[in-house]
Amino acid sequence: MRIDSYFTPQQTSETGRTRQNSPANTSAGRLDAGPDQTQLSGAHTQVQALAAQASQLPEVRETKIQALREAVQGGQYRPNPDNIARGLISEMAVRRRV
Repeated sequence: MRIDSYFTPQQTSETGRTRQNSPANTSAGRLDAGPDQTQLSGAHTQVQALAAQASQLPEVRETKIQALREAVQGGQYRPNPDNIARGLISEMAVRRRV
């Protein structure tokens, strides 16, 4: 048996009989149903406000990247293997929990 959400039994007032609603005889299937409407949630407004705040923040990452690039090119960059290992293990533990 196939269940289709477009076809629901409905009782008519004239005869008391049950009839099937199909897309052809419901308001969703009619062409004269009127224009479509949308409504945005409050989250949309909040996202827009956060995006505006983020665009006002200074871009400090470029400065850090440039300093790191210069240190690597100048041979002054000496990564600490212990810190790298701790960071990798920490990252793996976080991803495992998620």
